[in-house]
Amino acid sequence: MSVLDRIESLKSKHIELENKIEAEEIRPHPDDDLIHDLKRQKLKLKDEISTLAAQ
Repeated sequence: MSVLDRIESLKSKHIELENKIEAEEIRPHPDDDLIHDLKRQKLKLKDEISTLAAQ
């Protein structure tokens, strides 16, 4: 897998996490722990994307 392919894959996962966060936030009783975990995962992906893009 090339670096560009890896970046695109990570961007897809980033978007999926964003969608999950949005879906959880609009629920009547959102799970704050789940939202926090999803945001942490999303930030980790963003950092990895930035690192790969800088290479």
